[in-house]
Amino acid sequence: MDDRMDHGSNKTEGNWEKHLQIFSQKMKGCPGLVWQTMWKVGHDDPRRVIHSLKVGLSLTLVSLLYLMEPLFNGIGLRQNAIWAVMTVVVVLEFTAGATLCKGLNRGFGTLLAGSMAFFIEYIAKESGWVFRSIFIGAAVFLVGAVATYMRFIPYIKKNYDYGVVIFLLTFNLITVSSYRVDNVLKIAHDRFYTIAIGCGVCLLMSLLIFPNWSGEDLHHSNVSKLEGLAKSIQACVDEYFNAADLEVIRNKSSEDPIYEGYKAVLDSKSIDETLALHASWEPRHSRYCYKLPWQQYVKLGAVLRHFGYTVVALHGCLQTEIQTPPSVRALFKDPCIRLAGEVSKVLLELGDSIRKRCHCSPEILSDHLHEALKDLNKAINSQPRLFLGSNNNQATNMLAIAAAHAQKHQKESHGVSLSSVKTDSSALLEWKARRATAEQQSSKERERKVLRPQLSKIAITTSLEFSEALPFAAFASLLVELVAKLDHVIEEVEELGRIACFKEYDKHGEQIAVTCERPPQMNVAQNNLPSHAAD
Repeated sequence: MDDRMDHGSNKTEGNWEKHLQIFSQKMKGCPGLVWQTMWKVGHDDPRRVIHSLKVGLSLTLVSLLYLMEPLFNGIGLRQNAIWAVMTVVVVLEFTAGATLCKGLNRGFGTLLAGSMAFFIEYIAKESGWVFRSIFIGAAVFLVGAVATYMRFIPYIKKNYDYGVVIFLLTFNLITVSSYRVDNVLKIAHDRFYTIAIGCGVCLLMSLLIFPNWSGEDLHHSNVSKLEGLAKSIQACVDEYFNAADLEVIRNKSSEDPIYEGYKAVLDSKSIDETLALHASWEPRHSRYCYKLPWQQYVKLGAVLRHFGYTVVALHGCLQTEIQTPPSVRALFKDPCIRLAGEVSKVLLELGDSIRKRCHCSPEILSDHLHEALKDLNKAINSQPRLFLGSNNNQATNMLAIAAAHAQKHQKESHGVSLSSVKTDSSALLEWKARRATAEQQSSKERERKVLRPQLSKIAITTSLEFSEALPFAAFASLLVELVAKLDHVIEEVEELGRIACFKEYDKHGEQIAVTCERPPQMNVAQNNLPSHAAD
């Protein structure tokens, strides 16, 4: 018993030592992991480092209201100076549009709440002590209910939800405090000033010192989405025809470059809407001082998401359980790779036109794309046995072989039966009379039993042979679907260029005068593409 207890205690001590060793190893590697993470975050977007320094500088500036004695006593803010620090922490966002949205919402909400609270206090103080408390309670209930109900209105919830929350908070603080505190007007006055100082510092940092514009982020995000889709399509087709081990494809993690290419497109809905909202608050800061159509960027993002769903389905063809043999894929490798390359080329040109803020080439849908489609069509038509079910003849021959085999088996079984009975005429007649009815009833059943295994093998063989071409048929149809949807993407990009007054395309690579006229629309289905640029 003691030996067992000693053995158990030794085992427990060994487990503790093992856990301590693992913990110590993790702690030793923690500083390096933290440094790598911080370096990666800053390397991915250096603006994050600048924004962090701006926040630190803003907090230092508003903290001077507390740290410097002349400001603390001279301005007269005293204990309410902490609200300036809180305002900077809450309001100062990464982009100028987000800072303007929250700062103006906070300022107007505070101003409106203070004005209404003083109006309620002015009416209530003229009445008795009891009526004053009832009036304040009723005012708090009514204003709180109405303001909360207004938050459900879509337009207010989208643009002014934060301002309504600040209004409710400030109104209740001032109104309820006025019942017990005599100098509530002085407190509200100081608090409004401190919030105004905090918002002013935030707006100064966001608009004048290395500003980050939400509109620019939305603009560049559409460029990166087009480039990501182009890379995903090209990599997906290359991997489909060049991958040696399909199991490796099925076991890939989310780090797959194909997945990373279209992931940003699928997850962009909320990000695009938020950036568009913040961009609507920003002043006109572009070179020509045009108000860019941010909602058109949102529409373009929606079209790209629908286009991305087809890319997802194309990527899924690499992970299906039933795969087309490499020998069959090789028959269609060249036209598919050419077609995917042309689609990727168009997407990259569209992204480049948005980046440069100029219209894309009228010849963006070149003849090479149509030639690639025709080549793929010819390649498919040249292999009718794979797609038109030519195994029917083979199946018919197999059925004939199975029927002959069944007849042979039936004759052999009849021969064995006849050899085991008497051969005289009376016995033969008796045997025929006795077996005639039974044979008529069971002949069809025996034939079915003989044919059933043969027919099941034929059905399985036929379906397996035909299914070899089905995965590639799905893959090829998705490629053609990408070409069809490409027309919608081009139309949205051209609409964006028309509304945003992009520069006209020049075949010599120069950008000429800005115009708000929409160039001729292009359609993938047209055989004769326009070969001239817009005037």
